[in-house]
Amino acid sequence: MRKSVLMLVVFMVLPLAVISQDIKNIDFISPFYDGLAAIEKNGEWAFIDETGDIVVDYRNDLVLNSLGDESYPVFDSGRCLIVKKEEGISYFGFIDKEGNTVIEPQFLNATSFNNGKAIVLQLHKSVIGENDILDKRMIEYSYTKNIINVSGEVIMYLSERPTHVTLSKDYIRVPPKIGAKFISNKLIAIKHDDNKWIIRKVNESNQ
Repeated sequence: MRKSVLMLVVFMVLPLAVISQDIKNIDFISPFYDGLAAIEKNGEWAFIDETGDIVVDYRNDLVLNSLGDESYPVFDSGRCLIVKKEEGISYFGFIDKEGNTVIEPQFLNATSFNNGKAIVLQLHKSVIGENDILDKRMIEYSYTKNIINVSGEVIMYLSERPTHVTLSKDYIRVPPKIGAKFISNKLIAIKHDDNKWIIRKVNESNQ
């Protein structure tokens, strides 16, 4: 008798457990990309898989992509773009489908991945001398425009020369423009200083 009552209780509880897994009070749901869909609640974003389970919990560092009239984060090639602010400057990196940071926020700007490739503005730091009066090193910063793979390795350099930059929130109030875009899996368009575009074949081997 006691065993029958126990089994009845289990059968009654199981449907309630399934119902309790519903994701409620969602403000926005994106289409699926790379097997995951973004959901928004109270200004934070998470990702669900095709079974409805949350695989990346709610967070506020995901970068939104403008797609049509809507903006939301997306996964491509198993990577999603994130942003982190330090001393007022935005640095961009990537997470994987478990929410782990796999490419640390280090770029002054970056695109989302597209077929295993992303365009980034990679920051470089050079010591140019010593200030004897202030007893400190003199640092010069610049960035280059590169294509990286999903491991964060540079597979193609796009800049003709580094762009010098003052690493201060007063000078970098918004991320520098990337000025390049993929027009196919094998072609990239790069905008030069004269506002003219050049089309270049993508070389997927390290240079």
